[in-house]
Amino acid sequence: MMKVISLKEIIDNYMKKVPRLKEYCEKCLRTERYGGNVVLMIVDAAFTSIGLNYFTVIIPKVEEFNKKFIESGKIRNLKDLANANIDELRKVWKNKRSWIIAKEISSYLSSINENDKIALRTWAKNAKIENWEEDPIGRIKGVGLVTFQYLRMMGGIDTIMPDKIVKRVINEILIKAGLKPINNDIEFIRKTEEIALSCGYRPIELCFMTWFIQYEGKAMRIEKYSKILSKI
Repeated sequence: MMKVISLKEIIDNYMKKVPRLKEYCEKCLRTERYGGNVVLMIVDAAFTSIGLNYFTVIIPKVEEFNKKFIESGKIRNLKDLANANIDELRKVWKNKRSWIIAKEISSYLSSINENDKIALRTWAKNAKIENWEEDPIGRIKGVGLVTFQYLRMMGGIDTIMPDKIVKRVINEILIKAGLKPINNDIEFIRKTEEIALSCGYRPIELCFMTWFIQYEGKAMRIEKYSKILSKI
């Protein structure tokens, strides 16, 4: 039991650094990021999958896509994105693979329900990590477990993404508590979910915390990008 207590103390100290964390997590779990626009969530996930800086590269490009395609009425829903001309889309974001991922995800989700939010939440509720590679979205080339989990989180599932920052910070916490780090992604997800709940937090809160405490220059991300975070 001592390990659980010391683990909780360590996590509490990390969590103190990230005020307003809960509201960002709530927004994600309610599928209300980007004003509840699921097309923008899918575009965000597809751009994020190639590993560029989220705040300085991805978000400005998602905003550019929003102005050019959503606000202009060219793309109104996932079905429209699935049918969009890829050469047109590449005027905003050159990476072809990202658009193929976004279009294939949109095509599958729009076959579940005409309402984008219901479609994403229905898929997320039924998708399982154990056989994620067999899932219709998991089978899409370029969708790894990290993107799969990111989509599930935006679809309302309280879980974590096993990306390199999340793994580094959580494993750092485990080592500080005298526990072994975990490398296997599925095992890591399960263990982190368990740790979060045993320490009085949601798994998604632990996940977001690891990103937000990173420093860019002299400021922590949660402070540096607070205006952007409130918009998305």
